[in-house]
Amino acid sequence: MPIRLVPYVACMADLEQAFRLFASFVALGVELCAIITVVIGATEAMASSVRHILFDRSATMSRRAIWVRFAGWILLALEFTLASDIIRTAIAPTWDQLGRLAAIAAIRTVLNFFLGRDVKEGSEMHQEE
Repeated sequence: MPIRLVPYVACMADLEQAFRLFASFVALGVELCAIITVVIGATEAMASSVRHILFDRSATMSRRAIWVRFAGWILLALEFTLASDIIRTAIAPTWDQLGRLAAIAAIRTVLNFFLGRDVKEGSEMHQEE
């Protein structure tokens, strides 16, 4: 009795499509986390800036300290967006998708490196003050 591969192949295509759909929803959720992270960081930075300008220009938080905290939130959001891109291309990626992912990952890694370095220098300067 011959083995029928046609139903098997169709089932695999349906399964792959289901995985793609699931990965798309997960990636969307991770992107939402990135947006929420930026909103929280921006709100915190704005509140700290207003507080610094209106009430306490000298002691509590310098502009540099506010920037360092906000940059930390941005770094976290960049990690979320990179995770989202990886999730989107995890299921049977094409060469074009892999190339885009590599370019995006390289750009975000460079941004992360320099922003992380600035955050480290900023927090070291803030500790010395």
